[in-house]
Parts: sequence; structure tokens; C-alpha cells
Amino acid sequence: MKDPRRQLGDAGEDLAAAALKKQGYKILERNYVCPLGEIDLIARQGKILVFIEVKTRKNERFGAPQEAVNPAKQRKLRLLADYYLKQKRLGEDVQVRFDVVGIIMGEGGPQVEIIQEAF
Repeated sequence: MKDPRRQLGDAGEDLAAAALKKQGYKILERNYVCPLGEIDLIARQGKILVFIEVKTRKNERFGAPQEAVNPAKQRKLRLLADYYLKQKRLGEDVQVRFDVVGIIMGEGGPQVEIIQEAF
């Protein structure tokens, strides 16, 4: 049986992927894992390669979910993105962007907020 936090995260990633597709993103990778860690979603929007962190919470008791993407997490995501670019041999001319998707699984249904160019 899955950890309830993992179940919440997986449900959030499913919602995020669906919302991003509606916005014209093409999902390339889900849960990309490398020796440095994990990237929730990697997508393409037009010519831009987008690295996406998804944060899901049951409510805002501890603040908005996207607030959890602090400077330390941002540094880690940049390192992971560099690793991905090198592993896939995509070169330095690739346009890259970092988005965050914050999801609240409220009683009235989930609220999904896509923040482009979050950092």
C-alpha cells in the first residue's frame, strides 16, 4: 500500500499533467530520476523545454503549496535540469524555463495554479 503523501503527490501530478496539456504543453517525462534526484514533469511548450515542480497539499493550513519551492529547492532543480540536458545531449542553445504547479485538494474540488517562469 502506498504512503498517503505519495498518493496525494501522484494525484497532484496527474492533475498537473492534464492542466498543462490543456495549456499546450507536451509532456516528455514524468518522475525523471537521476543520481541527483527527481524532476516531477519535463515538458515542451513550443520551442521551450520546461522543467516543472508540482506541489500538492490538502489545504493551505501551512501556506500555498508553491511556497515550498524555496531557494534551496530551486538550486536543486537547476542542477537536475543541467544533468538532464547533458544526459540527453541537448546542447546549450535550448531555451529552458522552470514552472511550478501548485495544487490544493480542497473540499470543493482541486484548485490548480500554473506559475510560468516561477524562478
